[in-house]
Amino acid sequence: MRRLLLVVLATLTLSGCGYNEFQRLDEGVKAAWSEVINNYQRRADLIPNLVATVQGAADFEKSTLVELTNARASVSAIKATPELVNDPEAFAKFQAAQGQMTSALSRLLAVAENYPTLTATKEFGELRAELAGAENRITVARGRYIKAVEAYNVLARQFPSNLTAMLFGYKTKANFTVENEKAIAAPPKVDFSKPAAK
Repeated sequence: MRRLLLVVLATLTLSGCGYNEFQRLDEGVKAAWSEVINNYQRRADLIPNLVATVQGAADFEKSTLVELTNARASVSAIKATPELVNDPEAFAKFQAAQGQMTSALSRLLAVAENYPTLTATKEFGELRAELAGAENRITVARGRYIKAVEAYNVLARQFPSNLTAMLFGYKTKANFTVENEKAIAAPPKVDFSKPAAK
């Protein structure tokens, strides 16, 4: 009887310490991270087809293609395991590599506008639409990941579950950040005194 009472007391104590909640939220972070990786991989898988389609355009800027290919290689070199979210430095490298990929894709699409025969092809139009869809899915997946990490990190920092976090070594997880947050936070400067360019 005494043993049963101790088991019940231990169960009630553990249920209030947040241990089970840490397990649930950690699994939620892992699932959200998998969705992020899946969508980034989907975008990366489109790059070879995009490069092959663009290479067919006469005189297309080779430096833009090289930049995109190098960005894809940088992304592929990073092992995006679930443990990466527990290492802020590795997470920052992953985010920087994905940022380079986004930047290189944006430049390629901007340069492609100078080649109307390329942009008019069915293949290029389909790839552009697939890329736009991939970028939208990445945005949604990152949003879900941000929310999952927020819930986990709040639990890791609030009392009394922070005691459980310290006891079991649960640390806050890395989250996505904006590269140049100060520049984005600054309001745009508009000068109405200058005449519009014609």
